[in-house]
Amino acid sequence: MKKTLVVVIAILISFTEFVNAYPIDGYAYTGIDRLAYQWKVYQDSTVKSTLKNGAFLMMDDIKLNLLGQDLQWPKEDDKMERTINGIFNSLEPQYSLSIMDISDPKHIKYASRKENVGYQPGSVGKLAVAIALFSELEKIYGNDWDMIRAVLYTKEIKGGDFAVPNHHTVPFYDIKKDKYYSRHITVDDSFTLYEWLDHMFSKSSNAAASILMREAILMHVMDKQYDCASREEMEAFFVDTDKDILADLSEDVMNCPLRDLGIAEDDWKLGGFFTRGAGKYVPRQGGSIGSTKGLMQYMYALEQGKVVNERSSLEIKRMMYLTDRRIRYAGSGAIANDAVYFKSGSLYSFVDEPGFVKKKYAGNKFNYMNSIAIVEKSDSTKKKYMVALMSNVLRKNSVSEHYGLATQMDRLIAKE
Repeated sequence: MKKTLVVVIAILISFTEFVNAYPIDGYAYTGIDRLAYQWKVYQDSTVKSTLKNGAFLMMDDIKLNLLGQDLQWPKEDDKMERTINGIFNSLEPQYSLSIMDISDPKHIKYASRKENVGYQPGSVGKLAVAIALFSELEKIYGNDWDMIRAVLYTKEIKGGDFAVPNHHTVPFYDIKKDKYYSRHITVDDSFTLYEWLDHMFSKSSNAAASILMREAILMHVMDKQYDCASREEMEAFFVDTDKDILADLSEDVMNCPLRDLGIAEDDWKLGGFFTRGAGKYVPRQGGSIGSTKGLMQYMYALEQGKVVNERSSLEIKRMMYLTDRRIRYAGSGAIANDAVYFKSGSLYSFVDEPGFVKKKYAGNKFNYMNSIAIVEKSDSTKKKYMVALMSNVLRKNSVSEHYGLATQMDRLIAKE
């Protein structure tokens, strides 16, 4: 396996001398089929892309904005905080927000509202999965990015029971037939680690998140044997290992990297897998929780290159770059032309209530809608800022308020 990886890397290096890497120009670098289709559309003047104007940065355009800065957590900016409180006075109280202007690393401005209130983070928690995966890869291969990339590019992973059930569809692109379509993931589907990562980020696939959690645990226990271990050996580990041990292992693998970033358990914790199929093997250990402060701490560390290390931070940021349909906070027209690095999540549930009509994203028991966004303005200001927004407004879809808040936060930063 290792000899094969070395050969693959040699081929990739020679190929990418002529082809830039991703986001949309990144098929040669990552092997993510979706990017091959989007690159084809991008180059075809007769076809109009459905992507927003802000989605066309190339890989080399994406940078870590605070790299090389050894920064302390900034004090709250009183002026910004007063403005934010004024905006939220007209909304329901079940909103929390943290915002940070990082346009000038020497004068970072931060403000928040209810930053320590805990919410069920939903799919925003999938960011913790990526952090855990890259943390385990770093433990195995150190700073050898070529080897890490080779494993991400070549390691083909079958979904199995961990892939079901799964609500979201993911894209499939048959390059030879030039056929692009979407469908649900099945237990028999196989993708590379890079493709599973893309499904988790761009389509928020629960199946992809559970499978990557599984692989991070396997990396932890198999160490350098991971890249050549058979699927049968990997499956046997989850069958033969005591469930209590697996639960403890899962909690450590997923959450220790967050603690290493200085994020407290009350500010971000991942409680378990994202699919019921995974629950047959690995029990949950409590619920998941997140706060806007914890999520902002993550973005702050990411921009400094401190999420695992500089190279992993950059790769996770590229994964967060929106080259797919923009939704919720990121769907605001105010940032359509801007580069947006994004993850959102929702979770809602119902209880019987006379006269109440059940609707999607409008739970009356709980109704979480959360987003984080790093925005890099394309206008003359070149402002850069980060936002974490979490809400639990019952009985209505809060997406329109999230659009509006994105617009108001953008205006707030423009005035700074």
